[in-house]
Amino acid sequence: MRKLILYIASSLDGYIAKPNDDLSFLNLVQKEGEDYGYNDFVGTVDTVIIGRKTYEWVIGQGYDFPHADKESYIITRQERPKEGNLTFYTGSLKQLVTDLKKKAGKNIFCDGGSEIVHLLLKEKLIDELILSVIPILVGDGTPLFKTGRPEQLLELKESKRFESGRVQLHYHMKG
Repeated sequence: MRKLILYIASSLDGYIAKPNDDLSFLNLVQKEGEDYGYNDFVGTVDTVIIGRKTYEWVIGQGYDFPHADKESYIITRQERPKEGNLTFYTGSLKQLVTDLKKKAGKNIFCDGGSEIVHLLLKEKLIDELILSVIPILVGDGTPLFKTGRPEQLLELKESKRFESGRVQLHYHMKG
């Protein structure tokens, strides 16, 4: 069965962005030629789920959507026509994930943002979590984990320490 995997980075104090959607702190650990296993990970997925705000932030930076080659679902409240592999999805996130997990294929990648992560955690739909911790306390911004979700136990599958100070934690969600 396919797994839904959250692959994301945050500051040590749990923020995925500083105020005003500032992601500059991620550059602290960028090292020429080091992708921290990202390309290997992306090779294990064929479907992407991403929130509208995160999608629009990427596009707003002047980038093409990096997962346009994969079946991608942009979770939104506003109906929009499909664009290539991009589906602007307005239905039940739980139903979408349940249906996707039943289909044959590679794993499903949740690429954020915090609203989508929160909804997925509330419904206990995330199977694995790969979290890169950036060695900075940013103090304020967009928290990765919001309150108001059920407690969930995790089992550590792997941890990696990188020369840049980045630590990558790979967890399996229990129960």
